[in-house]
Amino acid sequence: MQAATAASNFLRQSCRVSAMDLYTQIQIFVWAIDSGNFSAAARDHDLAPSTVSKAIGQLEKRLDVRLFYRGPHAHTLTEEGLSYERTARDLIRAMTAAQSVGEALPQQVTGVLRIHTMATFAKHQILPRLPAFLAQYPDLSVEIQVGAQYVDLLERGVDIAIHSGMLPDSSHVAHRLGEAEWIVCASPRYIEQFGAPSEPADLLNHRCFNFAFASPWNSWSFRQNDEVITVPVKCRASFTQGDLLRDLALAGEGIVRLANFHIGDDLANGALVPLLTPFQLPLREPVYLIHADRKHPSPRIKAFLAFFSEALAGAKW
Repeated sequence: MQAATAASNFLRQSCRVSAMDLYTQIQIFVWAIDSGNFSAAARDHDLAPSTVSKAIGQLEKRLDVRLFYRGPHAHTLTEEGLSYERTARDLIRAMTAAQSVGEALPQQVTGVLRIHTMATFAKHQILPRLPAFLAQYPDLSVEIQVGAQYVDLLERGVDIAIHSGMLPDSSHVAHRLGEAEWIVCASPRYIEQFGAPSEPADLLNHRCFNFAFASPWNSWSFRQNDEVITVPVKCRASFTQGDLLRDLALAGEGIVRLANFHIGDDLANGALVPLLTPFQLPLREPVYLIHADRKHPSPRIKAFLAFFSEALAGAKW
């Protein structure tokens, strides 16, 4: 998979000339803000550190203002830099929109498709289907960024976000891919050694694992005696990645609560066993594919949406 973006390729070519164009300098300025310092921006976008420093210097000279305070470990914006940031981001968004319109005209699926999603969804739902997608579109590259929670990065170069749960109000377009069910489960080895809880309150006497950040996923709720109850499970350890929770459960170390798009195969082959099913709430968490442009989504976005909507149609979740 090609890691370098089209923009970065263009920037490297721009470095061969004596002076970069204004748009290139502004793009590097925004990257430097997002990355925290010049070295990190260079590393994140496959550029030489001198290229980033040179671009910022040329932009400051062009504007006749100082945009950054240069520290040994971080660079912070000056008052002038803070004022200029909004204009810079507006320009980047306008250029991105113009590029989407231009790409839509020939309907050629090319370039780099950037996706932000949950690590577990990327591993268990996208990666198994990715080779067929890339084979269908040989001129397209895919760059996948992972994060457990939804972060609006659609104005920072990300084309598509795929996340579950309630989304904040925005002007973005959300396509419902499916619905996730969160299942309390453990391995047969754990059940053989420690037994299975017969009612939700029994979880307080079992070894449980959860996520290491504030999330509705950490709320273990059930229906008992026609009431919804939440059990304050005592977690022996917590993690930011669901696959680590899954690994512990598969190793027989304890009980976890994970989405069926993540552990569906484990449940099907018996590696994990659902627990407390009579108390399972009939709730489903929607899984959305989100993109920014309503009128002119790029051909790569439309291609991904069409392919994966069809590919996921047969999935149990």
